[in-house]
Amino acid sequence: MSIDQVSLPHRPNVGLTSRVSTHPLSPLTAAEITNAVQLIQNLYPKRTRFQYKAITLQEPKKADLVPYLEAEHNGGKRPTIERRAFIAYYIRNTDKFHEAIVNLDRQRVESNVRLGRGVHGPGDAEEIILVEKIALEDEGVQAEIAKLKLPEGTAVISDPWIYGSDGVNDEERMYQCFLYMRDPGDPSNLDSNHYAFPLTISPVVDTVTAKVIRIDFLPTGSDHSVKEPQPLSIPPPSEYTPEHQDLRTDVKPLHVIQPEGASFKVTEVGETGRVLEWQKWFFRIGFNQREGMVLYDVRYDDRNIFYRMALSDMVIPYSDPRHPFHKKAAFDLGDAGAGVMANNLKLGCDCLGSIHYLSAVLNTDKGDPWPMENVICIHEQDAGIGWKHTNYRTGTAAVVRSRELVVQSIITVANYEYIMAFIFNQAGEVKYEVRATGIVSTQPTDVEVPWGTIVHPGVLATHHQHIFSLRIDPAIDGHNNRLIYDEAHPMPRSDFNPHGVGYTVSQTLVQNSGGFDLNTDANRVFKIQNSSVKNPINGKPVSYKIVAPAFQKLLADTQSFHHKRAEFADHNIYVTKYHDGELYAGGKYTNQSRGGDGVRSWANRNENVTDTDLVVFVQFGLQHVTRVEDFPVMPCEIIAVAFKPVNFFDRNPALDVPPSRQEENRSTLLAETHQEEAERHHQPGVEAKVGEKGEVCCASKL
Repeated sequence: MSIDQVSLPHRPNVGLTSRVSTHPLSPLTAAEITNAVQLIQNLYPKRTRFQYKAITLQEPKKADLVPYLEAEHNGGKRPTIERRAFIAYYIRNTDKFHEAIVNLDRQRVESNVRLGRGVHGPGDAEEIILVEKIALEDEGVQAEIAKLKLPEGTAVISDPWIYGSDGVNDEERMYQCFLYMRDPGDPSNLDSNHYAFPLTISPVVDTVTAKVIRIDFLPTGSDHSVKEPQPLSIPPPSEYTPEHQDLRTDVKPLHVIQPEGASFKVTEVGETGRVLEWQKWFFRIGFNQREGMVLYDVRYDDRNIFYRMALSDMVIPYSDPRHPFHKKAAFDLGDAGAGVMANNLKLGCDCLGSIHYLSAVLNTDKGDPWPMENVICIHEQDAGIGWKHTNYRTGTAAVVRSRELVVQSIITVANYEYIMAFIFNQAGEVKYEVRATGIVSTQPTDVEVPWGTIVHPGVLATHHQHIFSLRIDPAIDGHNNRLIYDEAHPMPRSDFNPHGVGYTVSQTLVQNSGGFDLNTDANRVFKIQNSSVKNPINGKPVSYKIVAPAFQKLLADTQSFHHKRAEFADHNIYVTKYHDGELYAGGKYTNQSRGGDGVRSWANRNENVTDTDLVVFVQFGLQHVTRVEDFPVMPCEIIAVAFKPVNFFDRNPALDVPPSRQEENRSTLLAETHQEEAERHHQPGVEAKVGEKGEVCCASKL
């Protein structure tokens, strides 16, 4: 990747600078961001201009951090871990892309590497606004827009997309812009749904020259042919905002009230560190430019379960094979970042109940600290019945409601929204849930085609996939774990199984790194296991199973750039041996990438992953065959991955949850019902009793 090492000025080996105690996993503070930028800029002539893509915590090596965390939990002496920052930056208006490591304690730049040609950094908010401006102010683009003969005052909008890769003159860093217009009949409505008015003009902007280098025209028929812009027939608007709807009048208020407050506790550690404790759960919450939320040191009742959990990558490949749509494959985390795209979650809108918000500090393109308010919301929610049993002989019912802790963040990626949440329950289970909503990406069309759906007159929503990769760094009662999978198979008919109804469950050990798939016909279930810790009841190894939904994996063929780049999208499960820095399933830099440095490449090392420090990447996704009901805004599509204990506890861990009682629930009866005799709910039975001399007799309880 690197082509040269930028020489660093000699610095004496100074001692550690004094600082306020900060946890090694706490995100960078505003002061640390400023300090790191200054140390980088000191390497260059004074008038050098920079464009910063990421300034984030360089996480400590795991070999250093694990002893620290164990000492922290056991009350021992914690080793010193120096604070470091990772910085990705350009020399502004050039293709000179660098990554650097800055030691904040020793006040020195430890490495500063210029990356090779074809390695490109992500977009950023300021750059995207600039690209929009460049596209719309270009004289050639304006001349093409004029051919459309739009009504006076019509506002034209540019949506810049990461250019993508097809191997054809795509070495330079570029944006492909797709143009739309707001409703010409309502020019003052800045929230007009411009995706209802796609145009056929698509400028390409070079980020180094900051100029439009090409204007593409979009195909609107059933083949690859294109035509120059012509006077446009304007369809009606399709708005999603409430003021444009005839709203229902029969929705009564629903209040979520916790009169004694929430059951969770958030502890601040320094300026940016957060520890969350709830119902025997303990974990740290981090936040960074690329992954957004990160959970560290996840424990239940003082038992280690996960070292690190975060969404690693995602890809949204589109199905239109025609230029320039064939390059549409959005790697939203690597191309932009879940952190920088996070919403400010407004009270009462995105979360309900007793809410605690967490804010973050990232960086602008100029290297200034960028405070981001309310990017994470934490709340509890009722999840229905957790467990219940009614003894039909006595009529006694024992019932417990399940409560969940939700740690949620929402990102907006131009047209799409993703609502992402870690959800914990009282039975020792963790779920990662994604809700996809927002507006489908649209393009102009004259005809119906088999790779999309017309959702509005002249508007095509192309079919596409959403494929996510969740990175799990397990620590199931320790850091030496293994991956196994169970399968259920029928017994052959035999004297032992004469009726052909028997079946057994077999177990297979995954010995080496690789990619693996679910098999629903065999009920294949993957488990992360610690073979050295046995359950006291049955002697089996403690485990957590992965409950992942089946999905259609990447449809692009194996020779395509989509396949080469989305290294995670071809298997349900990848397992690798742990190596520091291997965090991103699609590779470190996905913008116009070529592949070769993601999870498939790591797995191909064929390393031993038995009873060692391993990492599991869990893939899940949606095949979005678009429909009219997805427009002008789509209802949430919900998918989730769960991690559930298997022989980890000695009984149901939610047995100690207090029962559900009316005095706490305060449910209200809306209508009177006829009171029926108790016998309806009390079903008599027959029981056998052992007598004094060992005899057994039966008696009806009627």
